[in-house]
Amino acid sequence: MRLAGKRALITGGRQGIGRGIAEAFRNEGAAVTICGRGPRPKGLAEDIIWHTLDVTDAAAVEELAWTTDGTDVLVNNAGVQVEKTVPDSTDVDWDAVIGTNCKGVFNLCRAYIPRMPEGSSITNIGSISGQAADPSMALYNASKAFVHGLTRSIAVDHGPQIRCNAICPGWIETGMLEAGFDLSADPQAARKDALSRHAARRFGKPADIAAMAVWLASDEAAFATGQLFTVDGGLTAASPINTGLF
Repeated sequence: MRLAGKRALITGGRQGIGRGIAEAFRNEGAAVTICGRGPRPKGLAEDIIWHTLDVTDAAAVEELAWTTDGTDVLVNNAGVQVEKTVPDSTDVDWDAVIGTNCKGVFNLCRAYIPRMPEGSSITNIGSISGQAADPSMALYNASKAFVHGLTRSIAVDHGPQIRCNAICPGWIETGMLEAGFDLSADPQAARKDALSRHAARRFGKPADIAAMAVWLASDEAAFATGQLFTVDGGLTAASPINTGLF
């Protein structure tokens, strides 16, 4: 029960990584609130509070921060992915990706930081795509690089009252992963090749990211702030050369 007595808010908690973090926090004793677009998701534990929220709406975010009276742990997970290059990206794509991934994180941090007590923590969900660009994901790559920079700034500006870190997931088994493989001429071959590049010989699961999120939210991580924690099964540790010997 490493999070007993802590209040936690997770954005984008309907499914995938966000849902995994919410459930892990609940299991560790936190009082959990999650938010996302649309109605309360089915199968959500009764003691997890749900708020319908568009993170790009600054006024709505400010109202939520007032309603919840702050939080001890904030996890900015809500994110949007568009698989396009710069020339192919439209203004609608820009608003969707940059609006959610950049403005959304900024809105939550701006609204909650003044309401977070001493010893609180913020964990932003970045990506290895913010450190090394994935093909045809221009806006997504750029948005995650923004998240990494904002994470460092918050840690510097608001320590020691608030710790702020980012988790940089690799390839996690969610809808976003499948969308990436669909860009390939041969998705099955691309999947096989990608697996061979992982030292762990598998793709990640939401629970893998949730485990890191629990640690960062706990008092065990009291000296960790301003850092980007890569959780990618060893993908970025390897040379890009695939010898076929794996």
